[in-house]
Amino acid sequence: MDVVTNAVPRGTAAPDESVGMSYLDRLPRRVVVVYLPLAVFTFVLLFPFYWMTVTALKPNHEMTDFNNYSPFWPSSPTLQHIYYLLFETSYPGWLWNTMLVALGSTILSLAASVFAAYAIERVRFAGSRWTGLAIFLAYLVPPSILFIPLAVMTFKFGIYDSKLALIFTYPTFLIPFCTWLLMGYFRSIPYELEECALVDGASRWQILTKIMLPLSVPGLISAGIFAFTLSWNEFIYALTFIQSSENKTVPVGVLTELVRGDVYEWGALMAGALLGSLPVVLLYSFFVDYYVASMTGAVKE
Repeated sequence: MDVVTNAVPRGTAAPDESVGMSYLDRLPRRVVVVYLPLAVFTFVLLFPFYWMTVTALKPNHEMTDFNNYSPFWPSSPTLQHIYYLLFETSYPGWLWNTMLVALGSTILSLAASVFAAYAIERVRFAGSRWTGLAIFLAYLVPPSILFIPLAVMTFKFGIYDSKLALIFTYPTFLIPFCTWLLMGYFRSIPYELEECALVDGASRWQILTKIMLPLSVPGLISAGIFAFTLSWNEFIYALTFIQSSENKTVPVGVLTELVRGDVYEWGALMAGALLGSLPVVLLYSFFVDYYVASMTGAVKE
């Protein structure tokens, strides 16, 4: 019986049967699979910023008169709301307070999280896995349960109605999350690097500062971005621990000072929300490469 084989003649390359991304060669399929989902995602993502911008530029009479004016575009743009926000309210001070609180709490949280994550993942003490799980579970505790005992502590330490009250309380929910994030990143760094350093006589502190931290820059930046964003947008603690207007942060100041009873200053509210979101947007845009690197893995062996 003759056996028919699909042998490839010598000297010729085997045919490539991999499909890869060739199924997107046709335009209709590309539109359905790539362009349409990206368009929907971009619209959903950017429309709130567009709406805030349009509302901040609209005069007051255009915000409620949809019969004579378009709700999606200002007929006669004005900077009156932005001027009122920046020069007739305490918004610049709120923005400065928010920046100080976010930076201070982020630095404290990263410092504590680095030591905690390194001890859990690399020192390998008994019960390290359960300790890591307990730290992550602490992140799941709702802030609405913790703000009452934390308020009592801020009163006793004499830091109520100050920025220190927020800088010292925000790490209660930032440290568990940053520790959990850095644990995963430290786990992806090869153990051989640390073992070679130990054989050469390096101490744990030298390994942490000269090997682990330089290799963990993407993970540190990713954890710092998350911590900064959570601190910047936090509301419950800032509302509870801050009373005076000059110490308020942007989320609390915009809501409590620009809403008077049933009167909502929508133009100033949208301008405050838009300007308050710009620092976070700039932060992500500058460090997006490090952020993506931390999500895709660390050092290859």
